[in-house]
Amino acid sequence: MTKTAWVFPGQGSQALNMGIDLLEIASAKAKFDQAEEILGWSVSEICQNDEERLFRTLYTQPCLYVIESILADLLREKGEKPDLVAGHSLGEYIALYVAGVFEWSAGLHLVKRRAEIMDNAAGGMMAALMNFDRQQLDQVISDTPDVVLANDNSPGQVVISGSPEAVQAVMSQVKAKRAVPLKVSGAFHSHLMKTASQEFQEILNATVFQTANVPVASNVDPIPATDGEILKQRLTQQMTGSVRWREIALQLPENGITKVVEIGPGNVLTGLIKRTVKDVELQNIRKTEELPT
Repeated sequence: MTKTAWVFPGQGSQALNMGIDLLEIASAKAKFDQAEEILGWSVSEICQNDEERLFRTLYTQPCLYVIESILADLLREKGEKPDLVAGHSLGEYIALYVAGVFEWSAGLHLVKRRAEIMDNAAGGMMAALMNFDRQQLDQVISDTPDVVLANDNSPGQVVISGSPEAVQAVMSQVKAKRAVPLKVSGAFHSHLMKTASQEFQEILNATVFQTANVPVASNVDPIPATDGEILKQRLTQQMTGSVRWREIALQLPENGITKVVEIGPGNVLTGLIKRTVKDVELQNIRKTEELPT
């Protein structure tokens, strides 16, 4: 029997006009309206008309949460269900919602505050490195203060995060096919987010986490779990901890997963998984026409 994982992309997968086809579905339109009441602005308007704001953390994260969660709900309405869920950074919030850890509006409230706090976190830098010597990278990071491995995405792609000076020092020393600075407001998934993380902790503490109805592989710990308190503790560490996506991908076959469905815009996660593990069927659901009939 096929065991399926649903995975949810995070910031960087957003695209203009994403989710617009969902407005033709009554249940989805109701969610867009509910989101506008919570956020104070329209997800659909920004996705259609305002690329500049769509690519700003403050708006990117809630937009992705709304659209990915709606697509997941539509997939569930078709009778589909996952055996495991995971999400990349922000995507972990949709994974937790799908696993029944919190209800939809509670998740959006969390994402709204997370986006506001992270949008205000200035003074850091992130950069993606492709096709590099991992041993050399690990050594240079170890020797350089104020920089960490923020996203371990696949054997050939990582993101580093830290002070601008430290990130640029690593980029200049590590031989990589490509090294690209990212357009983000701060040094996400690093110790430089400690103050932001502490501020967000108060909001997390006030949110009730239920036992998950499907195992969740977390960014900071790829071993799947269902206990609500464990999942909350892992989410607490996420803002300052590394996204261990390569390890999440390696865990999929270990958990008997033979198919992965990426739900949301783009195909970043299926691409990373393809480069990390073999013999796993990959599928993308980015819009309504890709849903099963």
